[in-house]
Amino acid sequence: MNLRKSLFAIALFLTPALAFAHAGHDHSGLAAGLAHPIAGLDHLLAMLAVGLWAAQQQGRARWALPLVFVGTLLLGGLAGFAGVEMPLMETGIAGSVLAFGLLVALAVRPPLWLALGLTALFALAHGVAHGLELPDLASPWGYAAGFVAATAALHAAGYGLVRALPRAAAPLVRLAGGASAGAGVWLLAG
Repeated sequence: MNLRKSLFAIALFLTPALAFAHAGHDHSGLAAGLAHPIAGLDHLLAMLAVGLWAAQQQGRARWALPLVFVGTLLLGGLAGFAGVEMPLMETGIAGSVLAFGLLVALAVRPPLWLALGLTALFALAHGVAHGLELPDLASPWGYAAGFVAATAALHAAGYGLVRALPRAAAPLVRLAGGASAGAGVWLLAG
């Protein structure tokens, strides 16, 4: 029963972008911002994996990893709005899918400073990409609110899924991390 409720909650988190599927109606940028992290496989997998990985952690890391990701994502987005580009940004995004997938697959619990630094580095790449891809006629602030909200929802979905599953399902979570890492290898190769 808990799994069914968790899956329903995840579906609710991911549906707002479907209501805004028709182009030309989003001058606020909010719908485009909501859709961006969900529509791109690289962003979707990395952000879900952050939530999965956070749920595998103990203590402060459980809330600090998603919080640092969202905060750094926003800073990167603001830099992208200003036209700042990041070298190897796309490689960093694909690399985040691989790295976060491996971290989940291996259930790695590094020192908090290292986990936060790695998370911030990858979040910066995602944020700059979001900022550079601001749609024409969209408000940067509405767009930022959308991609921050969608990112937080994806983190919450990954976290909630792990926390709702019984301990015996931990191998399934690790398998999902392995699948994400495989997708990261495919993204890097392409």
